[in-house]
Amino acid sequence: MISGEAMFNTRRKILSRESLREILNARRKKGERIVLANGCFDLLHAGHVRYLEAARREGDTLVVAVNSDSSMRPLKGPGRPILPQDARAELVAGLRAVDYVTLFDEPNVEVLLETLRPDVHAKGTDYTTETVPERLTAARFGVRVAIVGDPKHHSTRDLLARLRETPHGR
Repeated sequence: MISGEAMFNTRRKILSRESLREILNARRKKGERIVLANGCFDLLHAGHVRYLEAARREGDTLVVAVNSDSSMRPLKGPGRPILPQDARAELVAGLRAVDYVTLFDEPNVEVLLETLRPDVHAKGTDYTTETVPERLTAARFGVRVAIVGDPKHHSTRDLLARLRETPHGR
């Protein structure tokens, strides 16, 4: 019998961008299409899963860039993140649709687009192709921007607000 540790080791999916670049170059040489998705993923919810599954359908290999704690604080405000970056990366890596995870400190993934050169940059439905912050960088490197996932009816911010409003024990 294979132990759980031998079958599933999500931490092995979490790589530095340098290691990831080498792996992706090898996969690209085999003809695989690389997709890059990104986000904070603070308290993983169904919307995140649907976004990443839809992103995976855009290519053969899905890389997810997870905001580091320091890059997330200015985006989400006081009290965030709820979960530290290593825990968020591990949760994302545990999803079947995800091949690799990397952390990033920058305010957006422009540097990762340049470094990793994916074929597709997948963003959630809270964006349009015109509002994607990295759209000009993606265009410069020939990366197609894809808006994927279900309508934005899920939000960690809303979930946290509901938890704060709900009396304990109910």
